[in-house]
Amino acid sequence: MARLDRMPEDERTHLLSLPCPTFDSFPWVTGPPLGKRRVALITTAGLHLRSATPFGVGAADYRIIPADTPANELLMSHISTNFDRTGFQQDWNVVFPLDRLRELAGEMVIGSVANYHYSFMGATDPVRMEATARSLARIMKNDGVDAVLLVPV
Repeated sequence: MARLDRMPEDERTHLLSLPCPTFDSFPWVTGPPLGKRRVALITTAGLHLRSATPFGVGAADYRIIPADTPANELLMSHISTNFDRTGFQQDWNVVFPLDRLRELAGEMVIGSVANYHYSFMGATDPVRMEATARSLARIMKNDGVDAVLLVPV
């Protein structure tokens, strides 16, 4: 893991000076109990199917990952030079906890697992992703998703 206190001064200063945008949101919404919710994953790990286009620098779009995708069909094209891929290589659940969601559905903690999940490139300015994220929210809502597990990477 990259640690600020171990980085060169110029890089540390740059990272600490990056703006942290805020967005209008309505985080407190009503809905069904967790045991009845349909849950999707959204990760910023830059994951994509082997057959899909890798993420490029500054990508503000997303990739669709069907729920029946085997772990060995996912690749990570995260571009950050400080990003450690070791965890993903050992267990995809570190950045894409689909197995854990399936377990929660099997235990009836959540209602169901969505058929589709999504990955963004985390090294992108969030302001550039806002329009795409709003569009994706509508798609998920139309798909019956009423809860999302956000996995920031």
